[in-house]
Amino acid sequence: MPVLHTPRLTCSPLQEQDWPFFLSLQQHPDVMRYVAEARPEAVIREAFTARLPMWTPGSDHWLCLVVRDTTSQMPLGVTGYIHHDDDCAEVGFLFAPQAQGKGYGYESLQAVCDYAFGQGGIRRLTATVTVGNVASKRLLVKVGFVLEGELRESYWLAGQWHNDWLFGLLKKEYR
Repeated sequence: MPVLHTPRLTCSPLQEQDWPFFLSLQQHPDVMRYVAEARPEAVIREAFTARLPMWTPGSDHWLCLVVRDTTSQMPLGVTGYIHHDDDCAEVGFLFAPQAQGKGYGYESLQAVCDYAFGQGGIRRLTATVTVGNVASKRLLVKVGFVLEGELRESYWLAGQWHNDWLFGLLKKEYR
């Protein structure tokens, strides 16, 4: 399973001991505002457990990497991707509030893209972002993703329908 490095970060596969951090991300209302409503701990545990098995390119479950400060080993967030086709995958990321706005998302997403396009056999990466999540939109654009469209009333969240922004990045376009 891949371990990715940037100048400040180490992104390593999710392990059982990461459960408290994963749970804290999934239960934080600011982190989950555009992602999902509050869910029972058992449902969050199921999502966590689904990300634990050994991952190799082509696996049908998420490559879930815990993003850590290399020096302190403090967990900052999670990132990764899931295959939708042999050569197409969707990226995702969540960061703790204290880690947001410091460039960690950018560094870690670049590392994920480098891996996906360089070693993962990926030709196209996608991302779906709930409209209004401007921070995630900015991050994706900064890495090179292109806004390809908007799905109207695509996602039910917090008692109402929301539009989704659709992003894509082709290997041949990635800088």
